[in-house]
Amino acid sequence: MTRQEAKKRIERLRATVEYHRYLYHVRDRQEISDAALDSLKHELYLLEQQFPDFVTPSSPTQRVGGAALSKFRKVRHASAMLSMEDVFSFDELQEWQGRLHRFKPSAACDYYAELKMDGLAVSLEYHNGEFTVGSTRGDGREGEDVTQNLKTIEAIPLHFRVPEEKELLAFLKKFSPHLDEKKFRSRIQSHSGTIEVRGEVFMRKKSFDALNREQQKAGLPAFANPRNASAGSIRQLDPQITAARRLDFFGYALLDEASFGISTHEQAHEAMQLLGVKCNPHNQYCKTLAEAEAYHERWRVKRSSLDYWTDGVVVVINSNSLFEKLGVAGKAHRGQVAYKFPAEQATTVIEDVTFQVGRTGALTPVAHFQPVVVAGTTVTNATLHNIDEIKRLGVKINDTVIIEKAGDIIPKVVRVLSEMRSGNEHQIHAPQHCPICGSAVVRHPGEVALYCVHKHCFGQEKEAIIHFVSKKAFNIEGLGEKIIEQLMNSGLIQTAADLFTLKKGDLEPLERFATKKAQNIIDAISARKHIELSRFLYALGIRHVGEQTALDLADHFGSLAALQAASQEQIEAVPNIGNVVAASVAEYFRDKKNQSFLEKIGKRGVIVTAVSAKRDTKLEGATFVLTGKFTSFTREQAKEKIRARGGTVSSSVSKMTHYVVVGADSGSKYDKAKKLGVPVLNEEDFIRLLG
Repeated sequence: MTRQEAKKRIERLRATVEYHRYLYHVRDRQEISDAALDSLKHELYLLEQQFPDFVTPSSPTQRVGGAALSKFRKVRHASAMLSMEDVFSFDELQEWQGRLHRFKPSAACDYYAELKMDGLAVSLEYHNGEFTVGSTRGDGREGEDVTQNLKTIEAIPLHFRVPEEKELLAFLKKFSPHLDEKKFRSRIQSHSGTIEVRGEVFMRKKSFDALNREQQKAGLPAFANPRNASAGSIRQLDPQITAARRLDFFGYALLDEASFGISTHEQAHEAMQLLGVKCNPHNQYCKTLAEAEAYHERWRVKRSSLDYWTDGVVVVINSNSLFEKLGVAGKAHRGQVAYKFPAEQATTVIEDVTFQVGRTGALTPVAHFQPVVVAGTTVTNATLHNIDEIKRLGVKINDTVIIEKAGDIIPKVVRVLSEMRSGNEHQIHAPQHCPICGSAVVRHPGEVALYCVHKHCFGQEKEAIIHFVSKKAFNIEGLGEKIIEQLMNSGLIQTAADLFTLKKGDLEPLERFATKKAQNIIDAISARKHIELSRFLYALGIRHVGEQTALDLADHFGSLAALQAASQEQIEAVPNIGNVVAASVAEYFRDKKNQSFLEKIGKRGVIVTAVSAKRDTKLEGATFVLTGKFTSFTREQAKEKIRARGGTVSSSVSKMTHYVVVGADSGSKYDKAKKLGVPVLNEEDFIRLLG
């Protein structure tokens, strides 16, 4: 990126971030997700780091939030309520540590890790132990007086408690000699003067769901997320409305720790609890950065089990004196960072769109992005599905887009940020010819896809073989896309049937092949010559036949010969099989080319196992939805176990779903199951159900 291009990109990023921040902070509205906005801000931060002379005092990276609302009295903070720098990987966390060491070379660091709550930051001022003023962060220097509303939150003490002697002794024993005992006893017992606590107001999942149900009943729009709900609740003019929202609170900072004679952030958290301030019990002292990383990973996996939302971990330098010496950089203290959990959404730029040819001849547009990390992995491309979807999104080449991962697996474009356009965007045009063989492209009546008319197109043949050897089909290890293309280009195979004629000597002369690699592939092919009927039917790539349809056909007909001999009417009589699917299956087996292929497969030693009449029917008729990540099995293994017992697997939750099996990071499917009253099974429940 040239300096001029960077300048333009920075200007557009600033304008877009400021627009969405204004909606969020001042108007309590939101048009894009927090993750998408974080992604835009992170890109701006990185560009300003690369081109520091473009940094301005008014940049979103240099300030905290919006102006205080006029409906509340304004409160000047005794010390600024600053924000935090975000990091998104352990590498970035280590870079943060490296910057600290360069700034203070002799500094020896230990850390305190806290779950980052998805709520609203507030300041609580206590005078002689009594809660007197509560305020929002506002712009960091000046907030809004919301004292009466904060008083409705039971988690916030209206006056400090005096700790019992045994509590004091336990505290002193734990932290001695790293504190001033005399100062600590005096301050923690007398509460004299002003003591300020800072923390987060948040809403638990049950309260959030109940609030949105009330909003819908009243004909009002639902809140997009708990942070919006918390902010809206605290900013109510009527405290009774705030009280009805059942908000919660966790303290995260005790100001003027030196007056308590304490020396670490960990001590401050435990001192707040002695005063009666609620702190998150999951927060943890970490001796090393590796321990902080382990803490982050543990809660990344377990966060769905919490009854509130968290979007990351705050890693803080534990030493108060070192924290103060490190000072402030821009909008944030140098001594702490927000280590965010992998975002399910992010923003990036579409650099190109190409069309891929599938095994059925369908042409699929694929968007190629500037690399971006989404849900923990780097994404560089995603399908745009078809021309109609491109038109619906209004997407162009060089557009800035929001992408997300559906089910934490498949990336997709969900929105175009048209306000980011610079005039260099280009329309995406439907191809007139196949990009592989150059043949004409057609669109069948009633369908959205474009198709290559050449049945022997190299692209179709290659994709058909890739599908044939895939994990859900023959599952032949070592045969990736590049090797299959190499085998086809060298003339060794034309169809999937030719794989079973290969010898080690055929492969050894090929580039990047050695004796061991060649033998491993031959062994992998040989090991898969026996295959279940359902897998075989799926491997054939018959149009409209997916995993579940292949299972239905296999269970009904029992053998390949019986299915081959069946009429379209007989196939249509199979439960869950419609006339379109039945016609496609019947047509496949009538086609002479396919008949020849099946004959070759049989002659080359492939044995298709018939379905036993005595099969397990324990889960007959039950529909399952799987969501999240499991430790005892993969999602594919779980599907196989369900289907082996007569059950079916769906990708979406509905009233017809019998069970939703939930792993770590389960997301929206879990929430929908609870809403619809569908039984939810954890991993252990599911294993017991399988028997």
